[in-house]
Amino acid sequence: MSGFFTDFFRNSLMHDHQYFMRLAIVEAQTAAAEGEVPVGAVIVHEGHVIASAHNQREQLKDPTAHAEIIAITQAAESFKSWRLENCTIYVTLEPCPMCAGAILQARIETLVYGADDIKSGAVKSLFTLLSDMRLNHRCNIVSGIMAEQCGEILTKFFRNKR
Repeated sequence: MSGFFTDFFRNSLMHDHQYFMRLAIVEAQTAAAEGEVPVGAVIVHEGHVIASAHNQREQLKDPTAHAEIIAITQAAESFKSWRLENCTIYVTLEPCPMCAGAILQARIETLVYGADDIKSGAVKSLFTLLSDMRLNHRCNIVSGIMAEQCGEILTKFFRNKR
């Protein structure tokens, strides 16, 4: 019996991850339509979306205008606090060092991301910032959720740029 409930819970959680990742993918598609590198982010608290964003570096002429940073700022405004405890951030691409640092600073509990970023990923590809035991906060990590779809958006974007 306990195996049934464990499997049910795991499948239910996977369904939630896919649902929220689809919302992040919509943000990434919006970024692509605006000529931005197509990365999307959604922050969830207790099953409710409290922030969603996409890359806007070109539009805002701001090197820090990554999807994660914008979403974290929105969520902090919503919470009226910089501490985003008990929140999950869904991102279509493995966060870079800047964004991974912001996730830690915001005390986000869980990161769920799609595609690995072998060139600048700071979660597992180049660095393991979110699980570094030397830091005072660590983050639960779920990787590879809808990775193929997330990666395809980026591949298509850069293929069209060339």
